[in-house]
Amino acid sequence: MNTPASLPVIRLKTDRTPGHPWVWSAQVHKPEGRLPPGSVVDVEDAKGRFVGRGFWNGHARIALRLLTTEPTETIDADWITARIDRAIALRQELLQLDRVSDAWRVVHSEGDGLSGLVVDRYADILVIEYFAAGMWRFREAIHAALLRHFPGARLYWFAENHVQKQESFDCRSPEAPAPVEVHEHGLRFHAAPGYGHKTGFFADQRENRHHFARLAKGRRVLDLCCNSGGFAVHALAAGAQSAVGVDMDPGILEIARANAAANDVPAVFEAADMFDWLRNAVERGEQYDAVILDPAKLTRDRNKVFDALKKYFAMNRLALDVIPPGGLLLTCSCTGLVSEGDFLEMLRRVALNAGREIQVLHVAGAGADHPFRSDVPEGRYLKAVFCRVM
Repeated sequence: MNTPASLPVIRLKTDRTPGHPWVWSAQVHKPEGRLPPGSVVDVEDAKGRFVGRGFWNGHARIALRLLTTEPTETIDADWITARIDRAIALRQELLQLDRVSDAWRVVHSEGDGLSGLVVDRYADILVIEYFAAGMWRFREAIHAALLRHFPGARLYWFAENHVQKQESFDCRSPEAPAPVEVHEHGLRFHAAPGYGHKTGFFADQRENRHHFARLAKGRRVLDLCCNSGGFAVHALAAGAQSAVGVDMDPGILEIARANAAANDVPAVFEAADMFDWLRNAVERGEQYDAVILDPAKLTRDRNKVFDALKKYFAMNRLALDVIPPGGLLLTCSCTGLVSEGDFLEMLRRVALNAGREIQVLHVAGAGADHPFRSDVPEGRYLKAVFCRVM
């Protein structure tokens, strides 16, 4: 690998230090010579002062991913390995996640100082997602470091097609591993990496599922956009009176039914558009006193955030029509571009429109295995708002 002294230099257009590890292409002077996507470079400000060291990609909107501001640190395989070691120590030693689950996030990109890399653990499977050409170039070191901590683990790596195109790298995924059983707070779930449903299991909601289940004891639960049924299964196992899950994807509902059967709980799952399903439920006069609304990400485009908020408004407004006074609502957004403030403001407008009082009990996010840096608010993508509706 290059030593710091021999690295190419990228010059910023300003003498102000970036307040974010991402630097956009419009903020830099492009180098005269061509640098391969993912090259390690030094970054200097407009006055020639050292700013940091990181990955360069002249083809991507994020032209620079700053990894360190220490001029003595070399970005090489040993540096990557040390950051992975630190990330795993956080989960195993400080958070002690193995006590509650064998499904957790191992590396959370910027939150662990490894921009462009996400790793999830599902029992003996490690799912590695690449978002940056620079991380892809270090894949051998990444895989070796992970196998040192999880000997015998099955590795499955991938990158979304739009990411490969934007970042200019070619990620060839291996054959998808066989589905595996994972465990969470004493319950059993199925995870199936690489089968078109991401993993069929979202570990970021682990603590929110557990908390909601305690609140839902004795209640009639409705799990909207239920995916693999985690909230419904947790609620029934904790003593909910009943649980119905609704999702548009018949394939993921097969996994949800298998999860219910594995835990011997009588969840009912129906394939339907949630808007149509709710309108029909309102016509039938049905009521559910504990409702979860956890839709998929609504946009990746900053120009479409307003449209996403309009859809969140419509979803939540309709959900209120099946919740009796005193009922619970857990409403979630995993759209990172929608801020917590905007999401809460949307709820305020929903309450006003419905003539109902929404009492916010708790605002949560992803579990602690999804840390975010204070200067990267995008890392706090999940909003989970626990409410009582009066």
